[in-house]
Amino acid sequence: MKMTRRIALDPYVIDVLMRDLVGHDHTPSAFLVYLWLWARTDGGQRRFAASLAGIALETGLSKSSVQNAVRQLTRRRKLISVSRDGPTMPPIYEVLTPWVRG
Repeated sequence: MKMTRRIALDPYVIDVLMRDLVGHDHTPSAFLVYLWLWARTDGGQRRFAASLAGIALETGLSKSSVQNAVRQLTRRRKLISVSRDGPTMPPIYEVLTPWVRG
């Protein structure tokens, strides 16, 4: 049995981002992937390595849906960045919060 933990969620994610991704862009999978990455990175405080298949398994989405969501979040929305430490290593994700000016 997995333990449940609490995560802090910026109100912007629910108040604005959910409506933009699900309603306007018609990409609920992008919202789910963003939430999943938010939880794994403690709201963008650290980076997290995960394969597309791993994200698909954890979110209940298909691998192609995750791939499309990652594309939407990186290219169009610029809400995550993706890098690799090597060609055989899983992608490393960083959650971006462009609405927060620091």
